[in-house]
Amino acid sequence: MNASRLLRCTAALLSVLAIPLAAQQYHVSHTFTLGGDGGWDYVALDTAGHRLFIARQNRIMVVDPATGALQAEIPGINGAHGVAFAYAAGHGFATSGRDSSVVMFDLKTLQVLGRTKAAEDADAIAYDAATNHVFTFNGDAGSSSVIDVVTGKTIGSVTLPGKPEFGVSAGDGKLYVNIEDKAEVAEIDGATMKVTRAWPVAPCKSPTGLAIDRAHHRLFSGCRNGVMAISDAASGKLITTVPIGQGVDACRFDAGSQLAFASNGDGTLTVIHEESPDKFTVVATDSTKRGARTMEIDEKTHRVFTVSADFGPAPAPTADRPRPRPSVLPGTFALLQLDP
Repeated sequence: MNASRLLRCTAALLSVLAIPLAAQQYHVSHTFTLGGDGGWDYVALDTAGHRLFIARQNRIMVVDPATGALQAEIPGINGAHGVAFAYAAGHGFATSGRDSSVVMFDLKTLQVLGRTKAAEDADAIAYDAATNHVFTFNGDAGSSSVIDVVTGKTIGSVTLPGKPEFGVSAGDGKLYVNIEDKAEVAEIDGATMKVTRAWPVAPCKSPTGLAIDRAHHRLFSGCRNGVMAISDAASGKLITTVPIGQGVDACRFDAGSQLAFASNGDGTLTVIHEESPDKFTVVATDSTKRGARTMEIDEKTHRVFTVSADFGPAPAPTADRPRPRPSVLPGTFALLQLDP
């Protein structure tokens, strides 16, 4: 092989090898200012209607992710946290944490259809296709409320071993939830509405965000002490931990790219590659925006969406709020789109 041909072959090989590495780097490609008052929590992608639902204190903002345009708002929420979708029933569900309830709305019209009682501090929420039920995760109550997706009524409750944070459905009738105060992951049998087992994820502390690789039965717990704890859901054991940023509140997994993500309030997005079901490597720490602690991923485009705002000074501490969050500057709340 002559020298010029060897150089061409080498360059071609390097370009092929660079494709997956480039795809592991994410950057903010668009910032869509949404404005409005109030704090925020989880972001959920409606994959059927291709809309982003953003929990925003007393309402749910519905946004077109392609343009960043605000399409509608779902009112009547008191302490908005999470949103889940039951497509066959045509219903969406939003947790209203301060009044311990769940609001059901029509997925086409976005009109509120009803409200059901959950339990104290109704926070994260997940739809389970195997049981066709919605499960809330109630932090202060230490429970999960089970809701019928057709009637929108609460039909049962699961007693959890501690204070739950985010939960996910495995799609086979099992659900998994982080137990924040115990540093555990608990497994729920959706049909019997009972906890079947729980396991520790130490050295993780205060696990919050949770994601799942359903094909390989791997769970990704984002922990407030700057690590992601990765568990084997089949055996109920911790596999490893990898470093992430500070202030994590959401994790996601993209099956197409085999990448796990942690969105961190310190303004970073940690990207972890699943090289095999037992080997995980941090491949990027990308910049987002301070306060961008929750996120969602579109597995079709591999885009990541997160939200944040500009901040002013924190209010004075009180007995109820010894560490208050800094004030949000009016009109600065924005949706950030990150592209690979």
